[in-house]
Amino acid sequence: MANIEYLGWGYSYPAADRPTLSHVTLSLDPSEFTLLIGESGAGKSTLARAINGLVPHFTGGRIAGRLRVAGLDPVEVGPSGMALHVGMVFQDPESQFVLDTVEDEVAFALENVALPRDEMRRRVTQTLDALGITDLRRRALHTLSGGEQQRVAIASALVLRPSTLVLDEPTSQLDPATAAEVLDLLKDLNTAGLAIVLVEHRLERVLPYVNRIVSVANGTASAGSPQAVLTTAAIAPPIVQLARAVGVTPLPLTPAAAAQALAAHMRAVAPSACRPGPPTPGAEVLRLCGVQAGYGDQPVLHDIDLTLREGEIVALIGRNGQGKSTLLRTIMGLLKPAAGDVRIARQSVLDWDTSAISRRVAYLPQNPNALLYADTVADELNITRRNHGLPVLNAGDVERWLGRLRLAGLAGAFPRDLSVGERQRVAIGAVTVTRPLLLLLDEPTRGLDYAAKRALAGLLEDWRRDGCAVLVVSHDIEFIAGCADRVVALDKGRIVADGLPAGVLVGDPVFTPQIAQAFPGTGWITVADALAGLRASSLSHHDETKHTKTNGVGFTS
Repeated sequence: MANIEYLGWGYSYPAADRPTLSHVTLSLDPSEFTLLIGESGAGKSTLARAINGLVPHFTGGRIAGRLRVAGLDPVEVGPSGMALHVGMVFQDPESQFVLDTVEDEVAFALENVALPRDEMRRRVTQTLDALGITDLRRRALHTLSGGEQQRVAIASALVLRPSTLVLDEPTSQLDPATAAEVLDLLKDLNTAGLAIVLVEHRLERVLPYVNRIVSVANGTASAGSPQAVLTTAAIAPPIVQLARAVGVTPLPLTPAAAAQALAAHMRAVAPSACRPGPPTPGAEVLRLCGVQAGYGDQPVLHDIDLTLREGEIVALIGRNGQGKSTLLRTIMGLLKPAAGDVRIARQSVLDWDTSAISRRVAYLPQNPNALLYADTVADELNITRRNHGLPVLNAGDVERWLGRLRLAGLAGAFPRDLSVGERQRVAIGAVTVTRPLLLLLDEPTRGLDYAAKRALAGLLEDWRRDGCAVLVVSHDIEFIAGCADRVVALDKGRIVADGLPAGVLVGDPVFTPQIAQAFPGTGWITVADALAGLRASSLSHHDETKHTKTNGVGFTS
């Protein structure tokens, strides 16, 4: 019996001129670990949030067709009633927390259904133990790491013993290692009998865990096995992109499977044949000299020495809680270092306030929505210029600037009505409209699909050509592999590596790009690297064998 069944289901947001989704007919079984995929704005979250009635109870709008979850109608039962059957977890666990400690937070849902005190204690203990967080029971929530907070959010959803757990991008703020721990936990829960429905953009993280994919596109949805759906899906992780490009079937879904599928076509290829070196950087833009910083008597950064130059894109990586965001806050003057110096264009800014620093440095925090408060996109740009005492842009200048941001024609749009990727670019435009020397980005790919990430990478390339230096903090290893000139690794507040991406990103299988995992020793870290290398290998093989037939990886020799 299907646990979740959509029959001709559709939904229209209030005042929308057309449905977001229509004629969706599919069923999800209780035993399945289901992944919802699709481009940003396709309707994945809408489909997921309908399962417990958040759509339409909290969004308004119109429903068509029928949806049944565990035999119930979420529209009739409502989110409070559906919480007994469907647990919900979102990408930012802090936004779900109500109380201060782990134990109280997990017990909160039980108090809402008036469970007897003894039963509450028993369920809380059992749930914390099942998720491996008993030792966190009396910890304050704000002291937990990102992975620990996400486990608490899952515990709060599971304590009511639902039959289904729905998660909307739960790993988007987590480093690859912590994300793997959360996904391992979800797989264990699924094996124990819990149906899992997961929305996620970083498919490279989750494909090994799922047994069914629902692809949301063009206002509807279709379901199938991962290999069947990814054969034609508009989005795909790097190894699937590579396999589709060279015509390998069946599609490999893991780096190990990709290595095996292409093993017969591999020849020794020099890394230099695949990837050009980074452009020569210009004058010094940023220098951190022996910086130490922290919060109160809690040190976070230790003896940081780092230099960025004009035309350089540098990525800062590391596990959650290692000091990456603290480093950005220190550069911006939001946190004063306990020791050392911060120099912008060879001038110390220790005595500058943040507003003065922001004339030269643009800072995009993790949540770009925090920067969007004007009524139109054009206003967002001009408010920044007014705040810096600069003349506002006329209509023509606004359109030219928006064209550069790939936002042409949206000058009069309300920023919060735009897609995730569009809001991200508006926020970047708002902080860069002063033409800064340095751009700081903190987790800029959160909520972005692969196409939106490519657009963001193109935008960073534009700033680089203008001589801007870019420092990107990100857990998105595939994005970093494709756009960074240098990678700096931070561990326990210290720089432990600084070098070319192919050097720093390769080694640990959790932090290594998929292509590098599949083809170790080649120097390949992106799909483009692998295609160039395989083509070079194919041509080399042609010289050896002098044959002219198709070589089996999609290249004609």
